[in-house]
Amino acid sequence: MKTTRYFEEQVLRKRPYLSATQCVMVLASPLRRDIQPDGRIRWWGQVSDMRDGTVRILRVVTLDDGETIHNAFFDRGYREDSP
Repeated sequence: MKTTRYFEEQVLRKRPYLSATQCVMVLASPLRRDIQPDGRIRWWGQVSDMRDGTVRILRVVTLDDGETIHNAFFDRGYREDSP
């Protein structure tokens, strides 16, 4: 698994309830995938929240190679019917 320095130093530090393993799970089995205008790729998938066990939607942003994880967060605004 490849990650950016930002992901390692900022994202995981600020969001201790997330793990790199959860991000890899989303990349392996996404609900949806979109390419941003800057080439980065957004992936959405279901994961279990480590804090309380509820199933939540995790958005993972990779660089344009589709492998290097740059950002991740729970997406409260996710809608399956969105384009």
